[in-house]
Amino acid sequence: MSGRSGVRSTADGRAGTWRNWAGNVVAAPRRTVSPSTTEALAEVVRRAAADGLRVKAAGTGHSFTAAAVTDGVLIRPERLTGVRAVDRAAGTVTVAAGTPLKVLNAALAARGLSLTNMGDIMEQTVSGAVSTGTHGTGRTSASVAAQITGLELVLADGSVVRCSAAGTPQEQALFAAARVGLGALGVVSEITFAVEPEFLLTAREEPMPFDRVVGEFDQLVAENEHFEFYWFPHTESCNTKRNNRSTGPAAPLTPLRGWVDDELLSNGVFQAACALGRAVPATVPGVARVSSRALSARSYTDIPYKVFTSPRRVRFLEMEYAIPRAALVEALRALKALVERSDFRVSFPVEVRTAPADDIPLSTASGRETAYVAVHMYRGTPHEAYFSAVERIMTAHAGRPHWGKLHSRDAEYLAGVYPRFEEFTALRDRLDPDRVFGNDYLRRVLGD
Repeated sequence: MSGRSGVRSTADGRAGTWRNWAGNVVAAPRRTVSPSTTEALAEVVRRAAADGLRVKAAGTGHSFTAAAVTDGVLIRPERLTGVRAVDRAAGTVTVAAGTPLKVLNAALAARGLSLTNMGDIMEQTVSGAVSTGTHGTGRTSASVAAQITGLELVLADGSVVRCSAAGTPQEQALFAAARVGLGALGVVSEITFAVEPEFLLTAREEPMPFDRVVGEFDQLVAENEHFEFYWFPHTESCNTKRNNRSTGPAAPLTPLRGWVDDELLSNGVFQAACALGRAVPATVPGVARVSSRALSARSYTDIPYKVFTSPRRVRFLEMEYAIPRAALVEALRALKALVERSDFRVSFPVEVRTAPADDIPLSTASGRETAYVAVHMYRGTPHEAYFSAVERIMTAHAGRPHWGKLHSRDAEYLAGVYPRFEEFTALRDRLDPDRVFGNDYLRRVLGD
């Protein structure tokens, strides 16, 4: 039902179930609500607390963990959307928390503006993306959360607070932590991002042998604003991508080339190959070798979000670890050796990206130059043994798991790899002592 309060909700007992994008996480909340204003959101939190119900906000479900699961009140983002303010002089744009990144990107482009960096998909809501530490790759430009200049949150008592690095000491502490807040400190209602005039990026994509990529890794990172690569398990082949700013002119992919590469090959044909590999695992290495040899170089120039992002329609499960950048080559060689000596059959490429150090307490790049190693398995394929074996390699290098991707780490381990972990949990104890925003996932990763 809905009313003048700005809240659309289901009645108790009829909320149904919620599933994430990958289908591996299910929630059965008592109530599901879709507030359209900050005031309505605050009322939802106050009512839930009064009723003794826990509260979680879910975005579009692109996390693989149970971070958004609740048996109490589930807040959906569909009506809390849109651009709220543009300040060209300050170089900022303020948006409602439920705004999908794809909507934000289009809105910025219509105004001749852009984020400096972003991840490789744009289906997530802005609050979901920043709360779990979504990132792209960059030599000096960091995660989406690192581009935030201000936040508005609803706290556990229903109060609304705004915070930034220029506020009071208490506001500064909240701002520092809540940029990657895991939904543990409050419900984000509004985000202000730093933006810049729209620019062009030239993407250069080309195959490269594994040994060359790891041998020249530091040089490739140093020479490019954004460098990433994909290694195809069971092969000696990688595909590299270098994105650098360009003075133009724009030279986007033709519609046909874009459809062939990004829809037909990367989604349609790849879907069929993954399905074959799930049904007949012995075919995976051979298909991987054929696929890697089929790669061809391409180069194009376009506005940022059309270069940074790509469609991902093949559903999978993912684990990603952030390790010190200096440890990347050793860890990746260990991962390759693991696949070669095991009976794992891995149809998805391993993705490697980088990020500079940032100052966000629970950012995976907090305080250190970082390399990211992401492993995937096609949905419905057994993944536990492979992910566990990879996790052992990454934790040997003080790896930090992506907050929205599968991992088995707990608060005891995480406190040892995040120097500011206790700073975050102390703030949580002060803001939400009754754990209105708690759930089983947060209990595991943050403690009681």
